[in-house]
Amino acid sequence: MSGAIGFTVKWPVLGRHERAATWLGVWADLGRAPRTLDAYARGLSEYLLMCERERVDPVTANRSHVAMFVRELTSRPHRRGANVVSLDSGAGLANATIRQRLVPVRLFYDYLMEDGVRESNPVGRGRYTPGRRGGGGHGRGLVPRVVKLPWIPTELQWLDILAVAAQEPIRNRLMLAWPTTRR
Repeated sequence: MSGAIGFTVKWPVLGRHERAATWLGVWADLGRAPRTLDAYARGLSEYLLMCERERVDPVTANRSHVAMFVRELTSRPHRRGANVVSLDSGAGLANATIRQRLVPVRLFYDYLMEDGVRESNPVGRGRYTPGRRGGGGHGRGLVPRVVKLPWIPTELQWLDILAVAAQEPIRNRLMLAWPTTRR
């Protein structure tokens, strides 16, 4: 457990939850990369802090407590405040970040199951389900993967693009018209 000592200094909440500190110590002793350990400690610490605020024992927490953590992550104010200028800015962490924060929580509960402390993992994971489209598929995990679709201009935006392109030299107009993929 020698690797867990540094984590309890940086994240004191880990020192208040012996099993969590032990779990991180095991990962450190197995030689995991420092940044991986740092990400795991951060994600688990945030979850443990939420458990403390809600007066929930993390060892006996259930799926609704994990869902409460996910809701907290999705509604958290942006760290740069309301001045962020982006099409998809606003409250909450990005989908990939939420999924990343859930990984150490899921692995922590896997550890508790292996030690016989729990019978099930409240985080769960996506499951392979044979017979779905294309001969097989994956069931949805707790937080489904979101893939951002490419921006497609409206008719007016497309006309604006073409108006600007009309003022360009022939080389640039050809580059706009030429397909980028071979068929």
